[in-house]
Amino acid sequence: MTPSLDFIVAIPARYGASRLPGKPLRPLAGEPMVLHVARRALAAGAREVVVATDDARVAEAVAGQGVTVCMTRADHVSGTDRLAECAQALGWDEAQIVVNLQGDEPFAPPEGIRCVAETLAASAAPMATLAAPVDDSEALFDPNVVKLVRDADGLALYFSRAPIPWHRDRFAVDRLSLPGGGWLRHIGIYAYRAGFLRRFAAMPPGWLERVESLEQLRVLEAGQRIAVALTPVPFPPGVDTEADLARAEARIVADKKL
Repeated sequence: MTPSLDFIVAIPARYGASRLPGKPLRPLAGEPMVLHVARRALAAGAREVVVATDDARVAEAVAGQGVTVCMTRADHVSGTDRLAECAQALGWDEAQIVVNLQGDEPFAPPEGIRCVAETLAASAAPMATLAAPVDDSEALFDPNVVKLVRDADGLALYFSRAPIPWHRDRFAVDRLSLPGGGWLRHIGIYAYRAGFLRRFAAMPPGWLERVESLEQLRVLEAGQRIAVALTPVPFPPGVDTEADLARAEARIVADKKL
């Protein structure tokens, strides 16, 4: 751990999520979900936690909780665009490390949040992210689970919804059991230098991003690098549906009984 590591955690919190309207304010244990996320970021040791939102109700929900609110436009296509507006509005230094923590991750482990910031600080790459081993064949072949491969220096070579690398001989006869190997799944948390965050948001989407619907491929297609570290602790699933919300509530209740 690097005690003096200086990083900001920025949480994009759009109110109008299509699958779970009002997602940042949906209650978990009687408190808005975005507040649970912000506390995880504070526990990671961030110098500042910024909630980037387009809705005054979200701003009111985190008022007085030790976080900064950045009001943004409502027409942003992605959380990256929203944070790029924050970088400009709040005047972050070009070299400032900014961690993008999604607003639907109420169980994001502080150790993992800090790890992605440390990974960027130790790398010459302008961006960093995390990965975890794939532990079953169902996840490997699930297009909703993003896989990645990296080089010997821990830099991403490619991200895909397909199982990569493709085990030519084994998968020709058996796709049900997972052979021993180094398959990795992507964990959707990012760290950027603030200057690169602004440049990233200004880049036009490339062909790879449009085909796979993976924003991080824009960076690789533009010839930039992404440092990838293995997460030191598991990242529980985020909250994207009503069923996810119910599971999250049940987890909090169970944790309180321990």
